[in-house]
Amino acid sequence: MRSGKLDKRITIERSVETVDDYGRVTTGWTTLATTRAEILQASTAEFLRAYGEAEQTGIVFRIRFIPDIVITTADRFSYAGQAYNLVEIKEIGRRKGLDLRADRVTS
Repeated sequence: MRSGKLDKRITIERSVETVDDYGRVTTGWTTLATTRAEILQASTAEFLRAYGEAEQTGIVFRIRFIPDIVITTADRFSYAGQAYNLVEIKEIGRRKGLDLRADRVTS
């Protein structure tokens, strides 16, 4: 993995629930890490679904392995002001890097 190709900055986020003074539970996102990444693939595809056609934007990023953080598909990341839900995580080599495949959050 060449450091010169890691020219994008992404922020990996995890969902957290907090309870306020009135006992209400709110869900938000907290930052796990901000790291450099390389875009491997960015595509927009239209899929035929049960309710009709839908447009889905997918993206694949490659990052260096982060030893202190376990990234799961329950997490998400943000890039260029847009949030992406993680769909698949592939380890590259033995703790060298990760390929993160994600779909853009539409809501």
